[in-house]
Amino acid sequence: MAAFLYRIGRLAFRRRWTVALVWAAVLAAVGLAGMTAPEAEEEPFSMPGIESQEAFDLMEERFPGAAADGATARVVFVSPNGEKVTATENKKAVEAAIAELGDGTQVASTVDPYKSGAVSEDGSTAYTTVTYKVDASGLTDASRSHLDESLEHARDSGLTVEAGGDAMEEMGGPSGTAEAIGMSVAAVVLLITFGSLAAAGLPLLTALIGVGISLFAITALAGPLGLTDTTSTVAIMLGLAVGIDYALFIVSRYREERAKGRAPQEAVALATGTAGSAVVFAGLTVVIALAGLSVVGIPMLTEMGLGAAGAVVVSVFIALTLVPALLGFWPNAILPRKDRKDRKDRRAGGAPRETRKVNGGTRWASFVLRRPLPVLLAAVAGLGALALPMTDLQLGMPGDEAKSTQTTQRRAYDALAEGFGPGFNGPLTVVVDAKDADDPKAAAETVSGRIGGTEGVVSVSPAQFNESGDTAVFSVVPTTAPTGQETKDLVNTIRGDRPGIESEAGATFEVTGTTAMNIDISEKVQSALVPYLLVVVGLAVILLLVVFRSILIPLKAAAGFLLSVLASLGAVVVVFQQGHGADLLGVETTGPIMSLMPIFLVGIVFGLAMDYEVFLVSRMREAYVHGQRPAEAVTSGFQHGARVVVAAALIMIAVFSGFIGDSDAMIKMIGFGLASAVLLDAFVVRMAIVPAVLALLGERAWWLPKWLDRILPRVDVEGEALTRPTVPEAEPAEKDLARA
Repeated sequence: MAAFLYRIGRLAFRRRWTVALVWAAVLAAVGLAGMTAPEAEEEPFSMPGIESQEAFDLMEERFPGAAADGATARVVFVSPNGEKVTATENKKAVEAAIAELGDGTQVASTVDPYKSGAVSEDGSTAYTTVTYKVDASGLTDASRSHLDESLEHARDSGLTVEAGGDAMEEMGGPSGTAEAIGMSVAAVVLLITFGSLAAAGLPLLTALIGVGISLFAITALAGPLGLTDTTSTVAIMLGLAVGIDYALFIVSRYREERAKGRAPQEAVALATGTAGSAVVFAGLTVVIALAGLSVVGIPMLTEMGLGAAGAVVVSVFIALTLVPALLGFWPNAILPRKDRKDRKDRRAGGAPRETRKVNGGTRWASFVLRRPLPVLLAAVAGLGALALPMTDLQLGMPGDEAKSTQTTQRRAYDALAEGFGPGFNGPLTVVVDAKDADDPKAAAETVSGRIGGTEGVVSVSPAQFNESGDTAVFSVVPTTAPTGQETKDLVNTIRGDRPGIESEAGATFEVTGTTAMNIDISEKVQSALVPYLLVVVGLAVILLLVVFRSILIPLKAAAGFLLSVLASLGAVVVVFQQGHGADLLGVETTGPIMSLMPIFLVGIVFGLAMDYEVFLVSRMREAYVHGQRPAEAVTSGFQHGARVVVAAALIMIAVFSGFIGDSDAMIKMIGFGLASAVLLDAFVVRMAIVPAVLALLGERAWWLPKWLDRILPRVDVEGEALTRPTVPEAEPAEKDLARA
């Protein structure tokens, strides 16, 4: 592997114009395809293999065309000062508002609350549903402005008017603010790390090129494959983070080789052969973790995982080809100012400065090596304490109740809950399949009556039949909120009573609706988490076994990852579920953690954690293979790798932290979870637990049974094949490259 990548790096350096033009052509071609691709149609959310999805599919089959594909806005009217919305003046204002809402060019229909019974028992609240001819993504700016203006005109009458529904959601995908914050912090970190504008700018440039290619490719494929904006957001997030990190690894090793006196071409080739090998295997672990999301069986997670995996692959190829080529254009500008001065002094006959052997990494490694057991116990105890709240983890799919109280959607949610009861915002939908019943109507009434008599049910709507008269649908309003544990218990109770109800009615039924869908999704994700971990961690352990040729190091890497991810999930629970420190992050409402969050966090963080593991431990392995003792190898690994790993982690934390400022609670939660996971994994697991464990294991850390050593393929990540005497700095043919 190292020898092959060595040749790739040398070729890219020598053919730098060709490599640069090829990548420019790829960016232009993919960009053109993305900009000219037809806009992707928004596909409905689906979740195969759960009851609520099966019930929804049955509704679409038996009630063709009944499922509204258009966007909706639920407009809520609340009377002022204890008045009733049925009072003459208030009723006129409500009717005038509904008439104005119905005048929109894209509006299909509105509902009169006084005729449909959409008035609360105390008469304080009423609501209407505005249905559009197009889905939310098809609403024009004129239609959205018309809706907002109609709401303002209604408020002028003295009524409190709020609105929810997908017609109120902001469209357009990522705003770019989080990415800008991440890039700004990354630039500062890189400048401090390298002390050179060119060295700081090169990783940023190559990362942006990689993200551009990935984003345009996803845009071009969005139509044929049905990809969503979320796929692009995750690809940008990860592509930016790993793109900077992988280029950082190559540039850092290049500067190290130049400091040893190697010529630019040789230094680039060696950097690509050694650090490039670590990049390849780190990228493979990320791709395994992301592509492994496919085993969960959730289409949205599969799309997000494969899209982000593609962005990582692009970042790896850019790091191995474009970065060496760009180093060929500016071989000396990448170096620190003092190194460039030393080179001038040497050419003038002066003596070179003595290279520093001790840095912060070696001092920290020495500290841990002297006290491995206390450091290990303190780190494990700290992560364990952070992980404890995870035992109280409650999953759900936060809706409008999780939005800020400054949004009209949240205020509409609260007004409906106050006027009609907390369960009104999350009704259950029951689909009765009476195709084989002797009397379908009697069967539907039996099911409706039995469910209506269940404790925790406020009301049951009249059953609506399809044209064939063999399928009925009715709504069930719980007494509790959609995300409450009592509502989950109610759904389980209704489903648990199913055999007796179906036997009495002579028909079958299924429970669906947003609330039931969220419950089913949570249960499916929880059941898929363990198999996913087994597949991903198992494959990664095998990969690390090949890379490090050790039994214990891959197992230690997997155990450290589990500690960091559990601790980060515990931190998410503390803030977003229990509410401790929520005000500091602008979280106004706490509640269940997003159902997809744990498995999404596991997938991404596992891949990123292995980045640090591969880069840091590969330097230790390289030193050990070249004859250093285990303790010396640990120190050597930290001397050359700690600063880069810290910089890479800070960059990732900056990128992810930028998303904490998002107004969307779910994006805020994802950003916080990823940032805290990287913080804990890089600074606690890799910087403390890894050297402590290796110090305690000694030679045993690198033990591998002889029979396993014989059958495992050799990939030479350490660059054994590249060991050779130092090449003089400037050969005659390379004098033209010595300019800064």
